[in-house]
Amino acid sequence: MSEHLTTDPEAIETVRELIKDIDTAMLTTISGERLVSRPMKTQEIEFDGDLWFLTKKDTSKYEDILQDPRVNVSYAGKSYVSISGTAEFVDDPARKKEMLNKIIEKILDTSPDDPNLLLIKIHTETAEYWESGSAIKMVTHLLKKAVGKTSDPKSEPGLNEKVDLSHAPKS
Repeated sequence: MSEHLTTDPEAIETVRELIKDIDTAMLTTISGERLVSRPMKTQEIEFDGDLWFLTKKDTSKYEDILQDPRVNVSYAGKSYVSISGTAEFVDDPARKKEMLNKIIEKILDTSPDDPNLLLIKIHTETAEYWESGSAIKMVTHLLKKAVGKTSDPKSEPGLNEKVDLSHAPKS
């Protein structure tokens, strides 16, 4: 059975809006035969279909991505977003300087000119999101559904959408 992935620009914009205020993402890599997830600081740059993170070469995630660049990035807040894609390492001094702030410098024990510091660029392919509704909205919806007053899935709180990001406009 094939999944339906929307390419609707509104759905892509929804992904952007849902992740923009979530401070920490979980980056999942493939490590041998198992999956490993780690918290990563969400960068305060506009999401254009690619995701960016900072890391160092002397980490296991660096080795994992070298072996298999397939990754997943998940966000949890008022809503939930799961983004799949392919990672690559980028050594761009200007972008590193732009993305590195005092908190990340302290966490990574690094500076912008550290040769061990790299960017991870995630070329996103698909996203799936679940929007959360308020408890009252959810109960109201379930009551309407129970008495046959609604059948429009777009009206459901907790809306779930699968999004094709491979053609999202990149800046």
